[in-house]
Amino acid sequence: MSEYSDKELLELFRNADSRNMAFNQIVRKYQRRVYWHIRRLVIDHDDTDDVTQNTFIKAWKGLDGFKEDSQLFTWLYRIATNESFTFLKQKKTGLNIPFDDVSYGLQKTMQDDNFFTGDEIQRKLQKAILTLPEKQRIVFNMKYFDEMKYEEMSRVLDTSVGALKASYHIAVKKIEAFVRKGSEDVRSDL
Repeated sequence: MSEYSDKELLELFRNADSRNMAFNQIVRKYQRRVYWHIRRLVIDHDDTDDVTQNTFIKAWKGLDGFKEDSQLFTWLYRIATNESFTFLKQKKTGLNIPFDDVSYGLQKTMQDDNFFTGDEIQRKLQKAILTLPEKQRIVFNMKYFDEMKYEEMSRVLDTSVGALKASYHIAVKKIEAFVRKGSEDVRSDL
């Protein structure tokens, strides 16, 4: 089966006879990327599945109103990002704890996660990322893992390119300091 372009998929979606098939193709085309974007934010596999499902439910409901002033993928990323933030805020308020404690909980979840297949360096990087404030974390993930251009990130996050570059730069410095501190701790133990 040949892969449809976004434009073709949107045209098929607008036709009542091919709507379900078109949406299934959209999900197949973007599900993996959306899943991993969300996973890097909420960490837990089961929570990621829930947020991914909510993302595609919102996409289904809003696709008729999609104006195509951005790419379909950018639009889905924006929904996924907002759904992730909503989930994390609900987790924070539901438990009535500060965000720092949520970050610690996410680190613990990652450590205990059977689905995490990374080596110790990847685990350390993820722990460093989890120490970042929400916005810096998302900017770092989008730039480092998803290799998004600042212009595309700007459309997803509705933030200026300059602010994104600054956030990414600060995030990188914090991660470097976290990793350096950890290796100094290891050296001092020797």
